[in-house]
Order: sequence, then structure tokens, then C-alpha cells
Amino acid sequence: MSDGIAKKNGRSLHPKAETMSRHVDHERIEAAVREILLAVGEDPEREGLQETPARVARMYAELFNGLHRDPRALLGKTFTQKYDEMVLVKDIEFASVCEHHLLPFMGKAHIGYLPAGKIVGLSKLARVVEVLSHRPQVQERMTEELADLLMEELNPRGVGVIVEATHSCMTIRGVRKPNSLCTTSAMRGIFRDNQSTRAELTALVFGAR
Repeated sequence: MSDGIAKKNGRSLHPKAETMSRHVDHERIEAAVREILLAVGEDPEREGLQETPARVARMYAELFNGLHRDPRALLGKTFTQKYDEMVLVKDIEFASVCEHHLLPFMGKAHIGYLPAGKIVGLSKLARVVEVLSHRPQVQERMTEELADLLMEELNPRGVGVIVEATHSCMTIRGVRKPNSLCTTSAMRGIFRDNQSTRAELTALVFGAR
């Protein structure tokens, strides 16, 4: 190791990548990928595939690094602020992996909340999305996890989360509908109880389209 850069399989890793990788059994993944290649009739020793198991192991270490991170830690620092209107962060892009087929689903999350005396840095909302999406997931659970986490940690008057995503398990296999879009929502507090507040959120998210 030199200049603060770690080595994995002869390749340099950035320190952040090293932290993510240490939680993952690379050798076990590589062995499994070789077995998959054999099972589908390929030759893992073929030139183009020789490094594929190691690449896949590094990929999984990156895609699933949210399993080893606590999103609550991102919301620990808040700011006292008298503000009683909606805070909305739209179009937070994410990429996750469907736990049913281990295929990617990608899209955008929209998060709104009504503060009750404290606010959180806007970038923290995007980072929470990143952590929760970097796990084997289903969109429905991810949407509810976002809403519940913000309600518990920020104690606002309400939270509204809307997630839109396209799913590879629908676009490239099975039913093969490339233009399909899945939209899920989770409303908590005043967003669930007050129709006009919920309507304001949806208008702000979808109105300009």
C-alpha cells in the first residue's frame, strides 16, 4: 500500500472504496460468479471473462455499500429554524438493485416535509436516499423507509415521499415493457391527514411537467 491507496487483486482502490470492500467477501462472490458462468455454458478462463468475477465482486461492494451504513447518522445534525412551510427536494436521482432478480432499478425520489422547529441540511436528504438505495431493495419498502426515517429523526409535522423508477426486471426480461414507470408514495403526519397539503406536494412535484 502506498500514498494512502489500497490494493485489491493488483488494482488500486480509493480509500472510500476500500472501506466499502472490507465488508464484502470478494473471494466468495468471485467463486459464485465463476459457477454461474459455467452453469450458463461459458468458459470462465476465456480471455474476456478472466477478470469478470473480480469485477463483479467490486461492483457488488459498491452497489450494496448501504448495507453497512446507518442512514440515521446522516440526520443527527439539525438546525433550529422557525419555518412552517413545506421543504421539498425534488429529482434526487438514485440507482438500486431489485432484490427479486438482482437487476437494477433507477429513478428519482422527491421528499417533502413540514418542519416543527428544526430543519436538516438539504444534502443530507439526498445522502439518505443514496444509503437506502444501495441495498437489495424493493421500491415500495424504500419509499416507506424514507418516510418513516424522516418522521422519527426530524419529528416534523409531516413527511411526504414520492419515488418514480424504471425496473430492469420489467424492461429487459419477462413482460419487456421498456416505457413502464413505477410510482410509489408514503405520506406521514399532516401529508396523510390533510388532503390539501398532500395535493400541494403532488402539484409541486408533478405540476410543471
